[in-house]
Amino acid sequence: MKDQKCISLFVLLIIASKILFGQQIADTSFNYPIKKPLYKKEQGPVITLDEAHFNFHTLDGRYFAFGRLLKQDGYILKPGHEPFTTSYLLGTKILVIANALPDSSEWKLPTKSAFLKQEISELQKWVFNGGNLFLIADHMPFAGAAAELALSFGFNFINGFAFRKDDKSEIFSRKKNNLTSNIITNGKSIEEHIDSMMIFTGQAFLIPDNAVAISRLDDDYTILLSSIAWEFNDSTASISGQGFSNGAFMNYGKGRLVIFGEAAMFSAQLAGSQQNKMGMNNPTANQNPQLLLNIIHWLDRKL
Repeated sequence: MKDQKCISLFVLLIIASKILFGQQIADTSFNYPIKKPLYKKEQGPVITLDEAHFNFHTLDGRYFAFGRLLKQDGYILKPGHEPFTTSYLLGTKILVIANALPDSSEWKLPTKSAFLKQEISELQKWVFNGGNLFLIADHMPFAGAAAELALSFGFNFINGFAFRKDDKSEIFSRKKNNLTSNIITNGKSIEEHIDSMMIFTGQAFLIPDNAVAISRLDDDYTILLSSIAWEFNDSTASISGQGFSNGAFMNYGKGRLVIFGEAAMFSAQLAGSQQNKMGMNNPTANQNPQLLLNIIHWLDRKL
Protein backbone atom coordinates (compact mmCIF):
# COMPACT_ATOMS: atom_id res chain seq x y z
CA MET A 1 0.00 0.00 0.00
CA LYS A 2 2.83 2.38 0.86
CA ASP A 3 4.47 1.83 -2.55
CA GLN A 4 1.17 2.39 -4.33
CA LYS A 5 0.76 5.73 -2.55
CA CYS A 6 4.27 6.69 -3.62
CA ILE A 7 3.36 5.84 -7.20
CA SER A 8 0.33 8.12 -7.00
CA LEU A 9 2.46 10.97 -5.69
CA PHE A 10 4.92 11.02 -8.53
CA VAL A 11 2.98 9.49 -11.43
CA LEU A 12 2.43 13.01 -12.82
CA LEU A 13 6.18 13.52 -12.80
CA ILE A 14 6.59 10.32 -14.79
CA ILE A 15 4.01 11.45 -17.34
CA ALA A 16 5.83 14.76 -17.64
CA SER A 17 9.10 12.90 -18.19
CA LYS A 18 7.51 10.86 -20.96
CA ILE A 19 6.43 14.03 -22.73
CA LEU A 20 9.81 15.66 -22.16
CA PHE A 21 11.87 12.76 -23.45
CA GLY A 22 9.46 11.58 -26.12
CA GLN A 23 11.34 13.51 -28.81
CA GLN A 24 15.07 13.12 -28.48
CA ILE A 25 17.53 14.36 -31.09
CA ALA A 26 21.31 14.52 -31.04
CA ASP A 27 22.87 17.78 -29.87
CA THR A 28 25.55 17.98 -32.56
CA SER A 29 26.83 21.28 -31.15
CA PHE A 30 28.09 19.66 -27.95
CA ASN A 31 31.84 19.27 -27.76
CA TYR A 32 33.91 18.28 -24.74
CA PRO A 33 37.55 19.39 -25.08
CA ILE A 34 40.22 16.84 -24.22
CA LYS A 35 43.44 18.53 -23.12
CA LYS A 36 45.64 15.46 -23.56
CA PRO A 37 44.18 12.85 -25.93
CA LEU A 38 45.27 9.32 -25.13
CA TYR A 39 46.18 8.61 -28.76
CA LYS A 40 47.02 10.64 -31.83
CA LYS A 41 44.15 11.06 -34.26
CA GLU A 42 42.90 7.67 -35.52
CA GLN A 43 45.89 5.90 -33.94
CA GLY A 44 43.95 4.21 -31.14
CA PRO A 45 42.22 0.81 -31.07
CA VAL A 46 38.90 0.12 -32.77
CA ILE A 47 35.71 0.69 -30.78
CA THR A 48 32.62 -0.82 -32.41
CA LEU A 49 29.16 0.48 -31.51
CA ASP A 50 26.62 -2.23 -32.21
CA GLU A 51 23.92 -1.13 -34.64
CA ALA A 52 22.74 -4.55 -35.78
CA HIS A 53 20.04 -5.05 -33.14
CA PHE A 54 17.50 -2.25 -33.68
CA ASN A 55 19.65 -0.10 -31.38
CA PHE A 56 18.06 3.11 -30.11
CA HIS A 57 21.50 4.79 -30.15
CA THR A 58 23.73 4.98 -33.24
CA LEU A 59 26.89 6.87 -34.16
CA ASP A 60 25.09 9.11 -36.65
CA GLY A 61 22.10 9.50 -34.31
CA ARG A 62 21.67 9.86 -30.55
CA TYR A 63 25.23 8.64 -29.83
CA PHE A 64 26.84 11.21 -32.12
CA ALA A 65 28.50 12.94 -29.13
CA PHE A 66 29.59 9.56 -27.74
CA GLY A 67 31.49 8.85 -30.96
CA ARG A 68 32.87 12.37 -31.30
CA LEU A 69 34.31 12.34 -27.78
CA LEU A 70 36.10 9.02 -28.25
CA LYS A 71 37.38 10.02 -31.70
CA GLN A 72 38.90 13.11 -30.10
CA ASP A 73 40.72 10.74 -27.76
CA GLY A 74 42.25 9.04 -30.79
CA TYR A 75 40.05 5.95 -31.01
CA ILE A 76 38.69 4.58 -34.26
CA LEU A 77 34.88 4.37 -34.06
CA LYS A 78 32.97 1.98 -36.26
CA PRO A 79 29.27 1.10 -36.47
CA GLY A 80 28.60 -2.63 -36.16
CA HIS A 81 26.10 -4.00 -38.66
CA GLU A 82 26.63 -7.76 -38.28
CA PRO A 83 25.54 -10.43 -35.78
CA PHE A 84 28.16 -11.39 -33.21
CA THR A 85 30.46 -14.13 -34.48
CA THR A 86 34.02 -15.10 -33.59
CA SER A 87 35.46 -13.73 -36.83
CA TYR A 88 33.47 -10.50 -36.59
CA LEU A 89 34.50 -9.80 -32.99
CA LEU A 90 38.18 -10.21 -33.83
CA GLY A 91 38.01 -6.87 -35.61
CA THR A 92 37.42 -4.76 -32.51
CA LYS A 93 39.10 -4.19 -29.16
CA ILE A 94 36.08 -2.70 -27.38
CA LEU A 95 32.49 -3.56 -28.24
CA VAL A 96 29.76 -1.18 -27.08
CA ILE A 97 26.12 -2.26 -27.03
CA ALA A 98 23.63 0.50 -26.25
CA ASN A 99 19.88 -0.11 -25.99
CA ALA A 100 19.45 -3.10 -28.27
CA LEU A 101 16.00 -4.45 -29.11
CA PRO A 102 14.67 -7.56 -30.83
CA ASP A 103 12.38 -5.36 -32.91
CA SER A 104 11.84 -1.62 -33.06
CA SER A 105 8.17 -2.00 -32.07
CA GLU A 106 8.67 -4.25 -29.03
CA TRP A 107 7.89 -1.83 -26.18
CA LYS A 108 5.62 -4.10 -24.15
CA LEU A 109 5.80 -7.40 -22.29
CA PRO A 110 6.91 -10.03 -22.91
CA THR A 111 10.28 -8.59 -23.92
CA LYS A 112 12.24 -10.92 -26.15
CA SER A 113 16.01 -11.13 -26.16
CA ALA A 114 17.69 -8.85 -28.67
CA PHE A 115 20.40 -11.47 -29.18
CA LEU A 116 20.41 -15.04 -30.43
CA LYS A 117 21.69 -17.65 -28.00
CA GLN A 118 24.62 -18.29 -30.35
CA GLU A 119 25.51 -14.57 -30.26
CA ILE A 120 25.47 -14.60 -26.46
CA SER A 121 27.72 -17.65 -26.43
CA GLU A 122 30.13 -16.01 -28.87
CA LEU A 123 30.26 -12.81 -26.78
CA GLN A 124 30.92 -14.78 -23.61
CA LYS A 125 33.84 -16.60 -25.20
CA TRP A 126 35.17 -13.40 -26.75
CA VAL A 127 35.23 -11.54 -23.44
CA PHE A 128 36.63 -14.54 -21.54
CA ASN A 129 39.48 -14.76 -24.04
CA GLY A 130 40.39 -11.08 -23.73
CA GLY A 131 37.61 -9.03 -25.33
CA ASN A 132 36.20 -5.89 -23.72
CA LEU A 133 32.46 -5.26 -23.53
CA PHE A 134 30.62 -2.07 -22.57
CA LEU A 135 26.96 -3.07 -22.18
CA ILE A 136 24.42 -0.26 -21.74
CA ALA A 137 20.76 -1.17 -21.28
CA ASP A 138 18.17 1.41 -20.27
CA HIS A 139 14.72 1.11 -18.69
CA MET A 140 12.11 -1.36 -19.97
CA PRO A 141 12.08 -2.73 -22.68
CA PHE A 142 15.86 -2.32 -23.17
CA ALA A 143 16.67 -4.04 -19.87
CA GLY A 144 14.58 -7.05 -20.81
CA ALA A 145 16.06 -7.21 -24.30
CA ALA A 146 19.58 -7.45 -22.84
CA ALA A 147 18.67 -9.56 -19.79
CA GLU A 148 19.81 -12.92 -21.19
CA LEU A 149 23.14 -11.47 -22.26
CA ALA A 150 23.68 -9.80 -18.88
CA LEU A 151 22.71 -12.97 -17.00
CA SER A 152 25.32 -14.95 -18.91
CA PHE A 153 27.89 -12.79 -17.07
CA GLY A 154 26.06 -13.03 -13.73
CA PHE A 155 24.11 -9.73 -13.79
CA ASN A 156 20.36 -9.78 -13.11
CA PHE A 157 18.57 -7.00 -15.01
CA ILE A 158 15.17 -5.78 -13.74
CA ASN A 159 12.99 -5.00 -16.75
CA GLY A 160 11.39 -1.89 -15.30
CA PHE A 161 11.79 1.83 -14.63
CA ALA A 162 13.91 3.04 -11.71
CA PHE A 163 12.49 6.35 -10.46
CA ARG A 164 13.29 8.57 -7.53
CA LYS A 165 10.29 8.99 -5.20
CA ASP A 166 10.71 12.76 -5.31
CA ASP A 167 11.24 15.21 -8.14
CA LYS A 168 14.97 15.67 -7.58
CA SER A 169 17.53 15.20 -10.34
CA GLU A 170 19.19 11.79 -10.46
CA ILE A 171 22.60 12.72 -9.16
CA PHE A 172 24.99 10.06 -7.89
CA SER A 173 27.94 11.38 -5.92
CA ARG A 174 30.63 10.50 -3.41
CA LYS A 175 29.04 13.01 -1.05
CA LYS A 176 25.73 11.12 -1.17
CA ASN A 177 27.62 7.84 -0.83
CA ASN A 178 25.86 6.35 -3.87
CA LEU A 179 28.89 6.74 -6.15
CA THR A 180 31.78 4.52 -5.09
CA SER A 181 35.52 5.07 -5.04
CA ASN A 182 37.17 2.67 -7.50
CA ILE A 183 39.73 2.56 -10.28
CA ILE A 184 37.26 3.99 -12.82
CA THR A 185 35.91 6.87 -10.73
CA ASN A 186 39.37 7.72 -9.36
CA GLY A 187 41.09 7.93 -12.74
CA LYS A 188 44.82 8.44 -13.20
CA SER A 189 44.95 12.00 -11.85
CA ILE A 190 42.93 14.67 -10.07
CA GLU A 191 41.69 15.87 -13.47
CA GLU A 192 40.13 12.46 -14.08
CA HIS A 193 38.65 12.14 -10.59
CA ILE A 194 34.85 11.67 -10.76
CA ASP A 195 32.86 13.12 -7.85
CA SER A 196 29.40 12.93 -9.40
CA MET A 197 27.41 11.73 -12.37
CA MET A 198 23.89 12.40 -13.61
CA ILE A 199 21.44 9.93 -15.17
CA PHE A 200 18.10 10.36 -16.90
CA THR A 201 15.75 7.50 -15.89
CA GLY A 202 17.05 3.98 -16.27
CA GLN A 203 16.85 0.47 -14.87
CA ALA A 204 18.44 -1.34 -11.94
CA PHE A 205 20.23 -4.64 -11.60
CA LEU A 206 21.84 -7.06 -9.16
CA ILE A 207 25.56 -7.67 -9.57
CA PRO A 208 27.61 -10.84 -9.01
CA ASP A 209 30.00 -11.07 -6.05
CA ASN A 210 33.09 -10.56 -8.19
CA ALA A 211 31.80 -7.30 -9.74
CA VAL A 212 32.46 -3.80 -8.38
CA ALA A 213 29.52 -1.40 -8.09
CA ILE A 214 30.11 2.07 -9.50
CA SER A 215 26.74 3.49 -8.51
CA ARG A 216 24.03 2.19 -6.19
CA LEU A 217 20.34 2.85 -5.71
CA ASP A 218 18.71 3.04 -2.28
CA ASP A 219 15.24 3.32 -0.78
CA ASP A 220 14.84 6.75 -2.37
CA TYR A 221 14.20 4.78 -5.56
CA THR A 222 11.20 2.73 -6.62
CA ILE A 223 11.41 0.29 -9.53
CA LEU A 224 8.12 0.25 -11.44
CA LEU A 225 7.34 -2.95 -13.32
CA SER A 226 5.04 -1.81 -16.10
CA SER A 227 3.78 -4.11 -18.84
CA ILE A 228 3.88 -1.32 -21.44
CA ALA A 229 6.69 1.23 -21.57
CA TRP A 230 5.84 4.55 -19.92
CA GLU A 231 2.36 3.44 -18.87
CA PHE A 232 1.78 3.43 -15.09
CA ASN A 233 -1.13 3.48 -12.66
CA ASP A 234 -1.80 2.68 -9.00
CA SER A 235 -1.88 -1.05 -9.75
CA THR A 236 1.59 -1.08 -11.34
CA ALA A 237 3.80 -3.48 -9.42
CA SER A 238 6.86 -1.98 -7.76
CA ILE A 239 9.86 -2.87 -5.61
CA SER A 240 12.30 -0.79 -3.59
CA GLY A 241 15.56 0.24 -5.23
CA GLN A 242 17.47 -0.70 -2.08
CA GLY A 243 20.30 -3.11 -2.84
CA PHE A 244 20.35 -2.57 -6.60
CA SER A 245 23.07 -1.02 -8.75
CA ASN A 246 22.95 0.84 -12.05
CA GLY A 247 26.65 0.86 -12.86
CA ALA A 248 29.30 -1.84 -12.34
CA PHE A 249 32.42 -3.43 -13.77
CA MET A 250 34.42 -6.63 -13.48
CA ASN A 251 37.14 -8.77 -14.98
CA TYR A 252 35.86 -11.83 -16.79
CA GLY A 253 38.52 -14.38 -17.65
CA LYS A 254 41.13 -12.45 -19.63
CA GLY A 255 38.57 -9.81 -20.61
CA ARG A 256 36.76 -6.90 -19.05
CA LEU A 257 33.13 -5.86 -18.74
CA VAL A 258 31.39 -2.59 -17.80
CA ILE A 259 27.61 -2.40 -17.44
CA PHE A 260 25.36 0.64 -17.03
CA GLY A 261 21.58 0.77 -16.71
CA GLU A 262 21.10 4.16 -18.35
CA ALA A 263 22.11 5.28 -21.84
CA ALA A 264 21.31 9.00 -22.15
CA MET A 265 24.06 9.83 -19.64
CA PHE A 266 26.65 9.04 -22.33
CA SER A 267 24.84 10.95 -25.07
CA ALA A 268 24.18 14.63 -25.72
CA GLN A 269 20.56 15.15 -26.71
CA LEU A 270 17.89 17.81 -26.97
CA ALA A 271 14.61 16.56 -25.58
CA GLY A 272 11.04 17.76 -26.01
CA SER A 273 9.65 20.93 -27.49
CA GLN A 274 11.82 23.03 -25.17
CA GLN A 275 14.94 21.16 -26.37
CA ASN A 276 16.09 20.48 -22.82
CA LYS A 277 19.67 19.29 -22.59
CA MET A 278 19.78 15.60 -21.69
CA GLY A 279 23.07 13.80 -21.37
CA MET A 280 26.66 14.99 -21.30
CA ASN A 281 25.51 18.42 -22.49
CA ASN A 282 23.48 19.00 -19.31
CA PRO A 283 25.41 21.40 -17.01
CA THR A 284 24.78 19.15 -14.00
CA ALA A 285 26.26 16.18 -15.90
CA ASN A 286 29.57 17.98 -16.44
CA GLN A 287 31.62 14.99 -15.25
CA ASN A 288 29.78 12.42 -17.37
CA PRO A 289 32.18 12.90 -20.33
CA GLN A 290 35.22 12.17 -18.16
CA LEU A 291 33.43 9.17 -16.68
CA LEU A 292 32.94 7.82 -20.20
CA LEU A 293 36.63 8.36 -20.97
CA ASN A 294 37.64 6.60 -17.75
CA ILE A 295 35.41 3.62 -18.59
CA ILE A 296 36.91 3.28 -22.06
CA HIS A 297 40.45 3.70 -20.71
CA TRP A 298 39.84 0.92 -18.19
CA LEU A 299 38.48 -1.37 -20.89
CA ASP A 300 41.53 -0.43 -22.99
CA ARG A 301 43.82 -1.29 -20.05
CA LYS A 302 45.19 2.24 -19.95
CA LEU A 303 43.75 2.99 -16.52
